Amino acid sequence: MAIPNQKPPGPGAQETRAWLDIVREQVGSLEYGVVQITVHNARVTQIDRTERTRLTSPGPISFATQPDNWRD
Repeated sequence: MAIPNQKPPGPGAQETRAWLDIVREQVGSLEYGVVQITVHNARVTQIDRTERTRLTSPGPISFATQPDNWRD
């Protein structure tokens, strides 16, 4: 059964699969971050990935006082 409004595979179908595979790979290996797709003239022209590193700390860090191991 055909899906409404879906175009049949044409010459660009292989190109579409290629960028979809890249996006899947980038998203699948990302723990925290963003994958951004840039489109120009109805074609994907760029895929950017920004990865975040989440740090956990036991509590708030204050820079108003010197650390305990600070040397004079």
